[in-house]
Amino acid sequence: MGTEKKIKFIDLFAGLGGTRIGLEKALKKTDLKGECVFTSEIKPHAISAYKKNFNDEKIYGDITLIKESDIPNFDILLAGFPCQPFSSAGSRRGFLDTRGTLFFDIERILKEKTPDGFLLENVEGLTTHDRVDPTKPIGRTLETILAHLENLNYQISWKVLDASLYGVPQRRKRIYIVGTKNKKVGLEDLPKKPSKLADILIDNVDGDKYLNTEFTKKLLSHYDLKDLKGKQIKDKRGGDNNIHSWDIELKGKTTSAQKELLEEILKQRRRKSWVIGKNFDWSDGMPLTLDEIKTFHNRSATLFDQKFNDKKYMQELKKMLDDLVSKGYMTKERPKKAPEDYEEGYNIVAGKLSFEISHILDPEKTTPTLVATDVTRLAVVDKKGLRRLEIREGLRLFGFPENYILNGVINYNEAFDLLGNSVSVGAIELVASRLLKEMIH
Repeated sequence: MGTEKKIKFIDLFAGLGGTRIGLEKALKKTDLKGECVFTSEIKPHAISAYKKNFNDEKIYGDITLIKESDIPNFDILLAGFPCQPFSSAGSRRGFLDTRGTLFFDIERILKEKTPDGFLLENVEGLTTHDRVDPTKPIGRTLETILAHLENLNYQISWKVLDASLYGVPQRRKRIYIVGTKNKKVGLEDLPKKPSKLADILIDNVDGDKYLNTEFTKKLLSHYDLKDLKGKQIKDKRGGDNNIHSWDIELKGKTTSAQKELLEEILKQRRRKSWVIGKNFDWSDGMPLTLDEIKTFHNRSATLFDQKFNDKKYMQELKKMLDDLVSKGYMTKERPKKAPEDYEEGYNIVAGKLSFEISHILDPEKTTPTLVATDVTRLAVVDKKGLRRLEIREGLRLFGFPENYILNGVINYNEAFDLLGNSVSVGAIELVASRLLKEMIH
C-alpha cells in the first residue's frame, strides 16, 4: 500500500467512536489521510453522540441485518465487539450468548471484503474464556476466534494492555487483536506514559455538583474529608480501605459490640468448614446459626459481663443479632443449598451496589476499571467536598480529546453508560500505529 492512498475504514459497534479517534490520531502521525466509509451502532444515545462529534455521518443500525456486499470497500475494519459475553462483570456465556456470535459478523465481512487489516478490542476475560486446560494461556473461545481469522489468510497478533500505562489514569485491561495480509504486527515495547487521577480532574466545579445527601452527611459525620480518599464502601471484607454501612450508622445506631460482632461474622461467613458433616454443599457467604456464632464470638466484648451464665449470654447475643436484623444490617435466612427444614442463620446484607457511593477515588492514584454498572457510584474528593465525576473527566479517563462533546447531547447516566463500555483511545492509537506501520511497508 502506498502512502499517497487515503485509508478507508469501517467502524463497527462504534459506541462513542473512541476506536475511530485512536486510528485517526495514528493516521495523522503517519501523515496519512483517513475516511470512515461505514459506521454501525444500535444504541440511540450512542448514535446521538456519534453524529454530534463526527459531522452527522450516516449511522447504520444492527450489523446482523446488513449484507456484507452492501458495505463499501475499505482498508481497515475496526470493531470493539460486545464484551459482556466474555466479561467477569457479565454472565461469561461467550458464544452461547447471541452478542458473542457478533464476532461471526466481523468474520463474514472480512471474508467478503478482504481488507488489508483490522483492529479488534475486547475485555481481558476473552483470553481465558472457556479454558478447559488451566495450563494453557488462552481458552477455547479465543482459540476459535484466532483460528477463524487465520483461516481468512491474516497474520494475527494479540496482546492484553492496561490503559493506565498508556496515558490515562484508569486501570483498564483489554485485549487487542490485529491482523494484516503481510506480516504479524509487533505489539511489544509500546511507549508507556503513566498518569494519575489528579492529572485529569477539573478545578472549580460548580457548587451544585457536590453531594449533599443523607448518605454523605452520615459519611462526613464519621470521617474527615481528607481521610476518605481511596476508601471503598461495601458491607464486605476490604481491609483498612473499606467502610461498612454500620461504621457510619447508615441504617441506625450500632454499638461497639455490634460492630465487632459484624466484623467477626464477615471473617467467618466464607469458610467452607461450616458445612463439614452436613448434608448440603457450601455456598459463598454462609448464614450462621446462633450456636455457630457463639463458637467464635468474643464474649468479652463490652456488652457482656463475664459473670453472664450461658443462657443469659445466648439471650443477649440473640438480642444483639435480632436488633441488627431489624435495622437492615443483617438478614435471617437458610444457606442456599440447605434443605427447607434447616435452621435459619444470620447473614450480612452485602449487595455489590448497595450504597449511593461505592468508591471514593484517590487523586494520587489511578482509578479502577470503569464499568457501566457502577461508574455513577464513584466519587472524588476535592477542597469543597464530595462530588461525582464530571462528564468531561469521564471522557479524559478514556483519552477522548477536549473537543469531544457529550454535555447537552445526552444525559449524565447515558454518558457514563457509554463510557463504561468504551475503549482507551491512547491504547488504540498505539496499536493502530503498529498496524499501519506493517500495512504501508
